Amino acid sequence: MGNKPRTIMYRRKREGKTDFNKRLSLLLSHKPRLVVRFTNKKVIGQLVTFLEKGDKVAVGIDSSSIKKAGWNSSLKNIPATYLTGFILGKKAVKAGHKEAILDAGLRAPLRKGRIYAFLKGVVDGGLKVPYSEENIFPDETRLSGQHLKSDSSIEFKRVKQKLSE
Repeated sequence: MGNKPRTIMYRRKREGKTDFNKRLSLLLSHKPRLVVRFTNKKVIGQLVTFLEKGDKVAVGIDSSSIKKAGWNSSLKNIPATYLTGFILGKKAVKAGHKEAILDAGLRAPLRKGRIYAFLKGVVDGGLKVPYSEENIFPDETRLSGQHLKSDSSIEFKRVKQKLSE
């Protein structure tokens, strides 16, 4: 009677976790992917390389590591996101990586948002990541935390100097 066999999509596609067309276009660049993900409490950044067996995390960090450098404010605001990217950029360069391509996942990057603050930190850390030259990065006042009510800007300068050493 013309019953076609039902095609079942990949599990991660069904769950809305992976856009396989976007993933394929990123993998075709043959560059490591700079993956940034946000949880309710922190920011996670990874430099991921593709292998036939599966992806391999070459360098990984989360924003709780900036606490060791003296950061006492939120771990998911713009300055914390920038500092997390800065540390990841430094670690990636130290591990021998020169360039990567940004993978924001299913999240659409907003101009001057946290994803671009993370990207700015990675680029300032020394890793080359292609991006458009238009005004996408947050202002220096927002990156340094001057827009926050606490003493985050003073704390930011101290922590960034400590991380730069």
